[in-house]
Amino acid sequence: MTTAPLLTVIDETDDLLVVNKSAGLVCHPSKDGERSSLVGRVRLYLEHAEGRLVNRLDRETSGVVLIAKSASVAGELGKLLAAGRTVEKRYDAIVHGTVAAELVIDAPLGKDEHSEIAIKNCVRTDGAAARTDVRPIRALEHDGRAFSLLDVRPHTGRKHQIRIHLAHAGHPIVGDKLYGDDEQRYLRFVRRTLTPADLEALLLENHALHARHLSFEWRGRARRFECDAPEAFQGFLSG
Repeated sequence: MTTAPLLTVIDETDDLLVVNKSAGLVCHPSKDGERSSLVGRVRLYLEHAEGRLVNRLDRETSGVVLIAKSASVAGELGKLLAAGRTVEKRYDAIVHGTVAAELVIDAPLGKDEHSEIAIKNCVRTDGAAARTDVRPIRALEHDGRAFSLLDVRPHTGRKHQIRIHLAHAGHPIVGDKLYGDDEQRYLRFVRRTLTPADLEALLLENHALHARHLSFEWRGRARRFECDAPEAFQGFLSG
């Protein structure tokens, strides 16, 4: 893995660029310039505008993002990832509470009509099917409070799926402003009015979700990409 000024590059070929997206960086273009988004940085790095994100991560989620260097490759890989037959995604998550056993969270997701936040979804019986498998890696303790490091495997790709499912199971992700115990923190974050009490409650600047692994078969070859979690994530684990 090499670190470029614009991107942390995991792998690169004539067709693909694979990067470790940093936590806090949005994927889509923003009004704050090319360096303020992943796709803008990709275009600067490639020195052309043909780079296309094949998968996307939430702003605060770090980890593996696959970029196609042409529209044709993006089409191929987009169909492959959507079909999901040979695709495996694995995430690391730090959550509140002790998760003592493996979980299979099979709960449909849809818009949260009781929230004032337009982007917020929730578990609802008439939602789209969604399944997430969870395996505890180890228990943690900070200031007398229990936390868990989890290996998470989503089988579907719904918006905010992992974050919603873990909160639904009673184990919200550390630092999650939207699906934690107070969704108003998300609004204060957007307005840049987070209070010292908010920051103390969140524990981390960005939520503790990291896309560690992406693998699939393409053009007759097995492809496997992995990357380490950010320093703040690892620092929480080390206490």
